[in-house]
Amino acid sequence: MAEKEHKSKFRDTFDSIIVAFVIAMIIRAFFVQAYKIPSGSMLNTLLIGDHILVNKLAYSFSKPDYKDIIVFEYPLDPSKDFIKRVIGTPGDEIRLDGKNVYRNGHLLKEKYARYTDSSRLSTFLGNRFHTETFTVPEGKYFVMGDNRDSSFDGRYWGFISRDMIKGEAFIIYWSWDTSDGIDIRFNRILNLIN
Repeated sequence: MAEKEHKSKFRDTFDSIIVAFVIAMIIRAFFVQAYKIPSGSMLNTLLIGDHILVNKLAYSFSKPDYKDIIVFEYPLDPSKDFIKRVIGTPGDEIRLDGKNVYRNGHLLKEKYARYTDSSRLSTFLGNRFHTETFTVPEGKYFVMGDNRDSSFDGRYWGFISRDMIKGEAFIIYWSWDTSDGIDIRFNRILNLIN
C-alpha cells in the first residue's frame, strides 16, 4: 500500500511538472519571452546583461510607434534577434546629419540617446551618414540603438519589415550593473524611463 501511495505521489509530481512545462511553452510561444541583453548598443537604457521581458502580443492590435523598444529578427541573419528603438515609422521622413537626427523636419531631443565620441561624426559610422534624408517605406521601420556611436543598426542595414518584429520590450526583471559597484535594478518598466 505504501508503495502504491509513493507511486501516486510521484505520478502527481510528474504530471504537475509536465503541465507547468506545457504552460510555460505556450506563454513563451504566444505571449511573453525573456531575453538577455548581449551588447552595449542600447546603453544606458539597457545594460549588458540586463534580463528583459518582451510582450509578443504588443502589436497584435496596434503598430509599433516612435520610441518603442522592440525585439526583431536581424535583417542579415534572421536566426539572431536584435533590440533597438523605433525612430521612423511608415511614411516618416528621417534626416541624419552628423549626430543630429530629424524626424519629419523636427530635430529629435532624445534624452535616452548616448554619444561617447566627441567628434561630429561617429568613428563607428565613418563618413557614410554625414547627411542623408529618406522616407520610411510602407510596412517598414527604421531603428537605432540608444548608444549611437556604438550601435550596429538601421544606419547600416536599412529598414526592418513589420513581420520581422517579435514584440515590445516592456520590463527589466533583473539587472546587475557592476560598472560602478553593484547596482541591482528590479522591475524597471521601460516605457516609463524613455
